[in-house]
Amino acid sequence: APNIVHVERELDVEPHDFRLWVTLHEETHRTQFTAVPWLRDHLEGEIQSFLAETDVDPMTVLERVREAAQSLAGGRPEAEEDDGGRSLVELVQTPAQREVLGRLTAVMSLLEGHADFVMDGVGPAVVPSVGEIREKFQQRRAKGASRLDLALRKLLGLDAKLRQYRDGERFVRAVVEECGMDGFNRVWTSPNTLPTKSEIAKPADWIARVHRKPEA
Repeated sequence: APNIVHVERELDVEPHDFRLWVTLHEETHRTQFTAVPWLRDHLEGEIQSFLAETDVDPMTVLERVREAAQSLAGGRPEAEEDDGGRSLVELVQTPAQREVLGRLTAVMSLLEGHADFVMDGVGPAVVPSVGEIREKFQQRRAKGASRLDLALRKLLGLDAKLRQYRDGERFVRAVVEECGMDGFNRVWTSPNTLPTKSEIAKPADWIARVHRKPEA
């Protein structure tokens, strides 16, 4: 609650409308997990798989941290290409963990993007100042941070959260525009119809895979 009050004052928006707008996002998440019976177990299974692959050897972890820090902060221009733009947190993970994390990232991008899509779909009849709120909120997200802040976000992987909102919302919007809401809702059919990390970036690939017509 203090964070919500802080942001609404920073943006200078109508408190009731802003709180309702944020609540819609959280209620969308509640609906996702109550309306899709298998979703909670699927996510918990992926998290357990991630934890099972944890490398507890401290010397190995220390070596990975050292190499990751050098690649990110050692002044090598090719470092970004070598590590694929990964954060320090990702670089110290095992290959198996990165694979699981890729699937988790795709699911979280879907869930966050879908919630953002619902927020944007709410009209003035429900939240009278929704247009002003969205505009100011987008400006806040896009507002440039200090170089130090950006470096820390990158190093710790915190910038990934903002990408989940952006990329997930683009995925949902593209699929709804192409297939309608009923077509998009096929995403909730089973774990096999969830988008992959690459499909989040390329919605047409998900549409082709999930909505392809069976061969004669």
